[in-house]
Amino acid sequence: MNGNWIVFTIVIIYLGIMLFIGWYSSKKIKSNEDFMLAGRRLGPVMMAGTLAATEIGGGSSLGVVEKAYGDWGMSAAWYILTMAIVFVILSLYASKLRNALVKTVPEYFRRRYGEAPGWITAVIMILPLIGLTAIQFIASAVILSVMMGIQYWIAVVIVTVVVTIYSILGGLWSITLTDFVQMFLIVGGMIVVVPFALNAVGGWENVRATVPAAKMSLTGGISIGTIIALIVMYLASFTVGQEAVQRFYAAKDEKAAIKGSLIASGVYVIFAFIPVIIGLITYTMVQQGTIDATNIIENGARYALPTLATQVMPPVLVGLLFAGLISATMSSADSDLLGAGSIFSNDIYKIYINKNATPKQVMKVTRIAMAVVGVLGMGIALTNTKSIITVLMFAFTLRAGGSFLPYIVGHYWKKASYVGALSSVIFGSIAVVVVENEWIEVPFLKEPIYWGLLVSAITFFGLSKLFPNPPERQTTDLLDE
Repeated sequence: MNGNWIVFTIVIIYLGIMLFIGWYSSKKIKSNEDFMLAGRRLGPVMMAGTLAATEIGGGSSLGVVEKAYGDWGMSAAWYILTMAIVFVILSLYASKLRNALVKTVPEYFRRRYGEAPGWITAVIMILPLIGLTAIQFIASAVILSVMMGIQYWIAVVIVTVVVTIYSILGGLWSITLTDFVQMFLIVGGMIVVVPFALNAVGGWENVRATVPAAKMSLTGGISIGTIIALIVMYLASFTVGQEAVQRFYAAKDEKAAIKGSLIASGVYVIFAFIPVIIGLITYTMVQQGTIDATNIIENGARYALPTLATQVMPPVLVGLLFAGLISATMSSADSDLLGAGSIFSNDIYKIYINKNATPKQVMKVTRIAMAVVGVLGMGIALTNTKSIITVLMFAFTLRAGGSFLPYIVGHYWKKASYVGALSSVIFGSIAVVVVENEWIEVPFLKEPIYWGLLVSAITFFGLSKLFPNPPERQTTDLLDE
């Protein structure tokens, strides 16, 4: 009982600190640009911290432990290592993202191509962000329910309230500061599990002797094709994902954007194998019957990490770990909330509902939209039972399938046209949904992202050639608003 109270107290203090940072950051908000983009003043270190914390969420912590425990084994590390590769690639055109001086991805589409590509992109971007928010709520609630011995639905409500409040209070200022704190808790909290788990399992040699050889291979659980598909999916998704590119828009200059992306890549490399090792140790202990696996058996492998921690670690370290895990999920949830709210206010409300809205009105609507997304995410979290990574991968793929090429190529190719971009966004996204749901049988390249990008490329380049913009609009410059 005393141990439970120690864990409970540590996590409550952590949640209180997050709320305090939200309140403190709210005092720095002077404009809508402050709220959405932290005044475009993020240096490389702060940008790297918030970038890394944003993408290391429920999928990269609980999800990777779940996959390492399950079919993927050691190869689950590629879920994070491929992120590191992608952020190196992103650094190559980070300056283009920063210098566009937009607030959202749909704003870029609207000012580059026209209103229809802008609002369709806004809808396609918002829907996955609601799903991504829900997934992070699920991961946080799993931790809280195990730690506090409360019902899952109560944990979902607690997480939703805390994340939504501090995100609404301070916008990107609040999220950047909390992300910076959370990054240390995420990495540190996961690292402290390893020596205790290794000691409990009887050393790494015991793990190697118990885990099947295929699960110990970096390519035993997933194929090279899946690794390549992850790189393609992340590259396309992070490039157009509001929660990621909002950091590039907020960088103080293009050098900060480039350096921040590279530093974040290094963090991913350091972190990649930690949850994998924990997953394999948990698998070993369950096979040997040295821990009570009731929670895992009844509720699934997503409970592997909290189950292991509560049984092998002292209460203080369990508290720090759970604070770190909640950090991982909350640091992604807050970014998804802000991304969805920013797109709704900047690209739907301001453009179609109230064209004369003042910056303060837009900021107010952003906050209201974030609250609505929080409630919707909570509703999904209360009913979802699917694998964390499965849902994440579909959300990433949906928003990237039709948007990636017109977004990136539009920065470089003057002849990219309204018709080409509009068709790409619509038909590329449809292709992802069709292949994901297996409504048609595809003959090769089974991953939905490939078909989304293939259809997107055909429609974007082909129709841009067949239906070019007027000569005066054959430019990479953005229209003023």
